[in-house]
Order: sequence, then structure tokens, then C-alpha cells
Amino acid sequence: MPQVLYPLLLLACPIGMGLMMWFMMRGGSHALQRNDSASSRAELDELRREIAELRAAQKDTPQPLRN
Repeated sequence: MPQVLYPLLLLACPIGMGLMMWFMMRGGSHALQRNDSASSRAELDELRREIAELRAAQKDTPQPLRN
């Protein structure tokens, strides 16, 4: 095997990992934009309603006196 190929073999793994990370980061930004769909908005609205109900229930219960 020629001596030139040894450094290329040593660098193949780190370069491959760097390329995979770069492609994953590029694809991740698009996935986050697609995730902001109607289902996630509906879930957010449901959670907001639940928080409002819990706050209303908390206002209705008497608070213990603090010293």
C-alpha cells in the first residue's frame, strides 16, 4: 500500500463524523420548522387551557395563613 494512503485512512473517520454532524444539523433546522404544525399548535392550546383551569381552581381554594 502506498505511503500516501495511510494519512487518508487515519483521517477518514473524523472527516466522516464531521460531515455527518454537518448534514444532521442542516436537516434538523428544517425538521423544527415542519414540527410547528397544526398538531403542535393544538397541543399548545390544550396545555394553555389546562393551565388556566388550574390557576382558576387555585384561586377558588382558600390559601393557608403564613407566619
